[in-house]
Amino acid sequence: MKTIYLVRHGESEGNTKSIFQPADCPLSERGKEQAEFIAKRCATLGIETILTSPTTRALETAKIVAERISRPLAISDLFHEHRKPSVLIGKPLKDESVQEMERAWTASLSGGPRVEDSENFDDLRERAGKALEFLIAQKEEKILVVTHGIFLKMLIARAVFGQDLTGAQFLPLSHSFWMENSGITTLWYGAQYPDGRPVNTEWVLWTWNDHAHLGETS
Repeated sequence: MKTIYLVRHGESEGNTKSIFQPADCPLSERGKEQAEFIAKRCATLGIETILTSPTTRALETAKIVAERISRPLAISDLFHEHRKPSVLIGKPLKDESVQEMERAWTASLSGGPRVEDSENFDDLRERAGKALEFLIAQKEEKILVVTHGIFLKMLIARAVFGQDLTGAQFLPLSHSFWMENSGITTLWYGAQYPDGRPVNTEWVLWTWNDHAHLGETS
């Protein structure tokens, strides 16, 4: 059985400023502390390898974990965040000048058309499918993936609903399933019942957004 630990990156400086953050936005000081906490947690999980988004906030988180638990680290573009329209980058989330585009971009998550150079639902679903196939193909059985909130939710939705996942299924999950910075979400692939019978599904969602390691810091 494969165990995939999916971790949202630590808090970034962009998170604290409420902006549409660029790819090179680094971790905040709190984000670095969160990464240290997750590293201590990961030391007990038997992780064999670490995969990460190339985005700075995710890569910095993954490097802190990799250094603390002495595990190999690889970068994969499969795990980057949902691509936003470039014109939004750096703008405040409440900027009235871009709110119409932001609404169109949000609508694209439920199956709406692609907005400029962003990814829409179909793009995300396809990439999530490829990411799951990539994880299945890895020889390691316990894998840590450092990624981003929206894409992490898409990975879970694609694993649970399969290739027939619809925008109507994904949008409520995207809005209602919140995600803490450095929270752990766990997927099992090839799980079995205690008596050895295979579970009648390909993927099992075992934990969601577990951030007990943050204690009072959250």
